[in-house]
Amino acid sequence: MAERTASSCDARVNPHFDSGGLPADGRLRLLSFNIQVGISTQRYHHYLTRGWQHLLPHTGRAGNLQRIGDLLGDFDLVALQEVDGGSIRSGFINQVEHLAQLGAFPYWYQQLNRNLGRIAQHSNGLLSRLQPSLLEDHPLPGPPGRGAILMRFGQGSDALAVVMMHLSLGARTRTRQLAYIRELVGNYRHVVLMGDMNTHANDLLEHSPLRDLGLLAPQVEATFPSWRPQRCLDHILLSSSLTLERVSVLSQPISDHLPVAVDIRLPAGLQADLPLVLSEPPRGKSA
Repeated sequence: MAERTASSCDARVNPHFDSGGLPADGRLRLLSFNIQVGISTQRYHHYLTRGWQHLLPHTGRAGNLQRIGDLLGDFDLVALQEVDGGSIRSGFINQVEHLAQLGAFPYWYQQLNRNLGRIAQHSNGLLSRLQPSLLEDHPLPGPPGRGAILMRFGQGSDALAVVMMHLSLGARTRTRQLAYIRELVGNYRHVVLMGDMNTHANDLLEHSPLRDLGLLAPQVEATFPSWRPQRCLDHILLSSSLTLERVSVLSQPISDHLPVAVDIRLPAGLQADLPLVLSEPPRGKSA
């Protein structure tokens, strides 16, 4: 596998939907969701009995992706983990692009982290109604297969930095990855970190390289496994400069993780630097 390097890139533009903007009230609706390539897992034994779905297509995947797409339509910025970029198991459908269409998102980006050709295209994804002023693709330290996407909205000292990620299971590798992310966001006042971080909030805020950033972890409900949540592995972390409006773990057992939703209100200086929409932008079917 060829080694990946960090790079600046452009979000893909979905020509079927108008470019969005920040709602007039300055509220931004965020969602992070590990979708397990569209597989619905409802019991531990499904990892065995439905494990073949990680390699081969199945008829139920399209309906489950439709349910995920309906859910995503209510949000402005979405971080997706465990998405397939178009291989045998997904019916050669780029699931990031497909969900962008289902949720009526004008901007999307697929980060390919492990390219197994026709067998699997292991990816992260972002969906956005706001056009990023900067977008960077970052492979994370450790064994190949983990990545982060850095987006910037606005300019200058009031810019908002958002990092979407899927971190490793191992604590030592995860610490290296968090140190890398700490360097990415160190010069920003307004920061959002979102994704499947494979550890609990107190580890992230008190015992990791993020501990000096003063981040908040508003969500404390468990997200895994989706059918009987016991561990809080999925997070949206915020800098204290961002006003929290709402936080919830959504009772949507359509993966093996539950999605995390957070509404924030942006500082006035950042609101002034972003395009506004005076009416609601196009949403998915669930709106």
